[in-house]
Amino acid sequence: MEAIYKNFFREQNNIDPILTTLERIPIFENLLKKELKNIAQLTHEREYKSNEYVFKKHAPAEGMYVILHGEIEIKDPKSGNIFANLHSGDFFGELALLDEEPRSASAICNVPSRLIGFFRTDLLTLINRYPELGNKILLNLSRVLGERLRETNKNIIKSK
Repeated sequence: MEAIYKNFFREQNNIDPILTTLERIPIFENLLKKELKNIAQLTHEREYKSNEYVFKKHAPAEGMYVILHGEIEIKDPKSGNIFANLHSGDFFGELALLDEEPRSASAICNVPSRLIGFFRTDLLTLINRYPELGNKILLNLSRVLGERLRETNKNIIKSK
């Protein structure tokens, strides 16, 4: 039987998995809890089955995804080249927050997976409502894209 009176002074352990995951993503780095909650309210959560596409190559780019749990493979379906194997806590598709170019690869679930979607329209809404928060995200996004570009350049130089 549950007690009639609860100890309201005891810290509640209501951990939100979306907030916990978002705060580990570099694009949302160094944001306040309140700011992360504003972002979390705009995200879209979805379950995917094994072998289900998150998106296909050449599909319109709408936004980025964060893996709450599961495994995603980023690959070129025509050549079979695998660009990345991603797991819980990883993110992908972030370039779609900045432009509307079609997807350059496909993302497919290797196992049943749960993802959070954060789309360009969500970012634009955030920028309109909270310009300072929007600028923080854009700066973090620029840093992440810059790091990925530098890493790609290093890999090209190594392969020559």
